[in-house]
Amino acid sequence: MIREPFNDGWRVSGRTSLFEQFMPAAATTEVTLPHDAMLAAGRSAEGSDGSHTGYHRPGAWRYDKDFEVPAEWAGKRVTFEFEGVYRDAMIYVNDVFAGQWANGYATFHVAADPYLRYGATNTIRVEAQAHKDSRWYSGGGIHRPVHLLIGDLLHVTPAGLRVTTPQIDDDLAVAAVATEVINEGTGTRTVDVLLQVRDGGGAVVAEDRVPLTVLAGERATVRQRAYLRRPALWSVDAPNLYTATVRLTDAGGQVDQASTTFGVRSVTVDPVHGLRINGETVKLRGACVHHDNGPLGAAAIARAEERRVQLLKDAGFNAIRSAHNPLSTAMLAACDRLGMLVMDETFDMWTVSKTDDDYARRFPQWWERDVDALVAKDFNHPSVIFYSIGNEILEIGTPHGARWGRLLAERIRAQDPTRLVTNALNGMLAIMDLIPALMAQAAPAENGGFNDLLDGMGALAALPEVGERIAESAAVLDVVGLNYGDSRYLADHETHPNRVMVGTETFPTQIDQYWKLVTEHGHVIGDFTWTGWDYLGESGIGRPTYPDDPVAFGAPYPWLTASTGDLDITGRRRPVSYYRETVYGLRRDPYLAVQRPEHREHPFRPKGWAWSDSVASWTWDVPAGTPVTVEVYADADEIELLLDGVTVAKAPVGVDKAFLAAAEVPYEPGTLEAVAYQDGTETGRCRLVTAGAPARLLVTPDRPGLSTDAQDLAHLDIRLVDEHGTVNPVSDRTVTVTLDGPATLQALGTARPSTEEPFQANSCTTYEGHALAVLRPTGADGRVTVTVRADGLPPATVTIEVTPRT
Repeated sequence: MIREPFNDGWRVSGRTSLFEQFMPAAATTEVTLPHDAMLAAGRSAEGSDGSHTGYHRPGAWRYDKDFEVPAEWAGKRVTFEFEGVYRDAMIYVNDVFAGQWANGYATFHVAADPYLRYGATNTIRVEAQAHKDSRWYSGGGIHRPVHLLIGDLLHVTPAGLRVTTPQIDDDLAVAAVATEVINEGTGTRTVDVLLQVRDGGGAVVAEDRVPLTVLAGERATVRQRAYLRRPALWSVDAPNLYTATVRLTDAGGQVDQASTTFGVRSVTVDPVHGLRINGETVKLRGACVHHDNGPLGAAAIARAEERRVQLLKDAGFNAIRSAHNPLSTAMLAACDRLGMLVMDETFDMWTVSKTDDDYARRFPQWWERDVDALVAKDFNHPSVIFYSIGNEILEIGTPHGARWGRLLAERIRAQDPTRLVTNALNGMLAIMDLIPALMAQAAPAENGGFNDLLDGMGALAALPEVGERIAESAAVLDVVGLNYGDSRYLADHETHPNRVMVGTETFPTQIDQYWKLVTEHGHVIGDFTWTGWDYLGESGIGRPTYPDDPVAFGAPYPWLTASTGDLDITGRRRPVSYYRETVYGLRRDPYLAVQRPEHREHPFRPKGWAWSDSVASWTWDVPAGTPVTVEVYADADEIELLLDGVTVAKAPVGVDKAFLAAAEVPYEPGTLEAVAYQDGTETGRCRLVTAGAPARLLVTPDRPGLSTDAQDLAHLDIRLVDEHGTVNPVSDRTVTVTLDGPATLQALGTARPSTEEPFQANSCTTYEGHALAVLRPTGADGRVTVTVRADGLPPATVTIEVTPRT
């Protein structure tokens, strides 16, 4: 079927009821999809769902769009494809109900032609809502793209082209292509089916042709095999892709066409060799990621998804776990192109609720359709190696919970037996009924309430009762996912030697311990940190806390982000990211970070999701001579710290924590340098330089040009720098961004974890000397001139060329 973008010209308002037409007109806003209505609705301490959603206001939204339907579409099949509407989407065509979908992250299709007026202007209306239904920031509205599909009554179904590679060796690979064709006409049709496979350079490397006869009202699957000589295999380091195209023709010419990319790769797992891709063992350096794109909110704009994957890979990750809902198609495509493995997750709950109006209320009626949608979306993506059927499901420790897990796993396997099935099990949840007694047994001084309970999840997971209760739920799986369950890695291997395990969610502060377990044991195939990328909502769970802070899971308004990512919401790497890279063995040079001196008298309290409050800076607004604690991350045995070339401290690495050295240094402006030594030999250096007063704005686009496609973006890094180009992180000031040309300012903001500044304004206050502006093309070509201003500094100007997409 012809697939056309259907993302322009939408209007959104905060009303859904037709009765409201008798009230004063609701304010509407012209938007281009994907769009996040919740982000635009703003935040408040009252009238919101609290820290879970970052104090964003819930709501109900209505999207409308007018579109022309040519007379020649009569007799065609016209379908709307929605990649994701949050949540409980109701679709109306010309004010007539046409379809619905409960899940906010599933791709679904709505037949339009029964309701169309041909040769006339038509309307489509989409209604959605979000209210007390998520444990994190959900966003709202049509947050993923929409497509219009137009085709012959005989056509390939929207997800009907599926490719597997059942046989692979160095000389030959078999691409088994199954194409589902439906005949919605009134007569029998016979068509010629031509399959062509192209390599990454566009050359046809295999083809096959067969006839197909389909009765009226019938679905038929045609199976063809393409033989690829000397195949280019897909892997993390070499993400080679092929394209399969199927054309249906009859005596009148082409009837329909469908294409998909795919990769040639094998995936196996066992407790001896672990996970093997194309026969080679791979240890998963994993990042859990929420669906939001920081300043863009939940809008899954393709370039933002691609940028996130690239930056995560640059930081040392080779795998992503979607938390806790299916990834967007755009992000999967980016993982395919860039070489990132994926664990795609279905649900955060099954039949037992976690919030007042969450998906548990819809799960019993919808789960089969949601699972089918997940498999249909993921089937041809070589990056996807796992389906995760759930996250911290409350009923997993019960027989009925295990039964549900079996139903989900078998539904997936019936459609896609080529991938691994896992479930992110949290052992603490399996024994929730025992926890009150366990807490009562703890001495009062040792009982720090809910937060300490969360930090102690690993110890609770080690209890024998956990192993007994999760045994059946674990038996359903190909790989047992464990959230904060590293204490079970070795114990369960003794009792279940055939069990393969993966850390589906772990504390970032303990990666040195986790990675040792991963590398030393074949049955432990990887680790997924919480989280790879900071996110909106669950505000403050990873913030450093101090003795005078209230002990609470969340943080008060105006806290916004979770503050627990290796990368912040703008894509900047935090110190923990460099520590992790060192632990992984991917970084040889040491890395310097300094704990915030203003908290020296009341140092932070280490928590599972909270790294130290360190910053990679030697620019501090404190008197000279103030003692500061310096952290150095290194794969070495000793660190020497030099201040302006003079040794001020030496420290061994790994005394209290592997790969980490700490020393107290009196602050003096200048150059602080760390030198790493192994057996007395220097292995690397890192330095920090004190910045002078901000002298100018440095604005750096992430790409020299944009296409006219509204799914493209340019990200502009804005920095306050001194005359030498060093970022000044202690002299933040307001920056204002203006544009001239065919683009809009989609977002402007920082990674400041607690703020009342919206991302939709054209001004913001820098955070640690940084800000991020995001530009989106309007559809026309030309030159965009971006000017950034700040008080007391000369304006900075950059130009970006917008050209038609080829």
